[in-house]
Amino acid sequence: MPASFRLSRRMALKTGTVAAGLSLLGVNSAWAQNAPNSRFSALDQIFQKAVQEGKTPGAVAAVGQAGQTLWKGVFGNRALVPHKEPMTWNTLFDMASLTKVLITAPAIMQLYERGLVKLDEPVSTYLPAFAANRKQAITVRLLLTHYSGLAPDLDLSTPWHGKEAAVQRVMDARPINPPGERFVYSDINFITLGLIVEKLSGLPLDVYATQNILQPLGLSRTFFLPDSALHDAIAPTQYDEHNQLLRGVVHDPTTRRMNGVAGHAGLFSCADDMLTYAHALLARRAGLPSAFPLLPETLVLMSTPQQPAGKSDLRGLGWDIATHYSSPRGEHFPATSFGHTGFTGTSLWLVPDKETFVLILTNRVHPDGKGNVVGLRKDVATAAALALQTS
Repeated sequence: MPASFRLSRRMALKTGTVAAGLSLLGVNSAWAQNAPNSRFSALDQIFQKAVQEGKTPGAVAAVGQAGQTLWKGVFGNRALVPHKEPMTWNTLFDMASLTKVLITAPAIMQLYERGLVKLDEPVSTYLPAFAANRKQAITVRLLLTHYSGLAPDLDLSTPWHGKEAAVQRVMDARPINPPGERFVYSDINFITLGLIVEKLSGLPLDVYATQNILQPLGLSRTFFLPDSALHDAIAPTQYDEHNQLLRGVVHDPTTRRMNGVAGHAGLFSCADDMLTYAHALLARRAGLPSAFPLLPETLVLMSTPQQPAGKSDLRGLGWDIATHYSSPRGEHFPATSFGHTGFTGTSLWLVPDKETFVLILTNRVHPDGKGNVVGLRKDVATAAALALQTS
């Protein structure tokens, strides 16, 4: 009997926990991750192939269902330059646009629950200067669903810097489409939502998030602006415009110009905290005991279609449901599933009916921005769904 198996068996007998018991089956255990006989072995092969082909330097991933983490995987390297560093389970990742759904959308919906925000109220009700340049008809719901008509990002062609400069550009922004007409994924939408959170709460977005989302969930390794002491635990991304390797500094250039905190990007986190977040969200949505700081009906609202009537691109309040960004659903998860991705290579896809999720954390942009995990996400979700059907 392998020593690792004897160790896991002793731990199971000693603790008597469900998680330790599952470790005997090759699941929910650091000892058993990447177990060759697991029904999730196809996932190992998919990730190994992606690393070998240079799609990403490495990855940390997990599959969960009904409150249990059924599979964990750690693959490849955390860093390739200036020297190789092996990937580890506790690596911290730049979550990129997952910031939108993990922090900013829930923060807005907490204010909604308190009656401070109305979804179909013009944004200018909360930020009067936003009404400039034909934006009077843009509502909070249109921001959350990316039907605002605003451009994908702030103009970076001039060397502006600082949060106030960004705020002025948001207020001066002109729609490129009539509000409600087309789905155009836009960072400006969530920069604006972050500004609403700050205006109504009186707190900087990162402080609000810590006090009202992260601390209630017990997430101690999720934050904006990582401390320099964590430098070595963070997966680096790529070189910036000054040829400096970004490590612990947000990859998104707009957020960097905004000093590292914005409604659309800037969050750093790790696999353990994301497992806690996903399990808590799904349990709360199902009406089960959970520390997630929103009501079940609010989470249902966020994860079901909320786009303008008659539109075929389906978006919840923050979450993606059925658009050209939805390939992380794979081929078998149902149309009721939802999720989001991050430019750096992060993704989370959730299936509420079964309280299932697939978490993938990568730094696919390291070191030269040429990695690509679009196919990986789809293949992993497809294989995970098939593996879950056999359970």
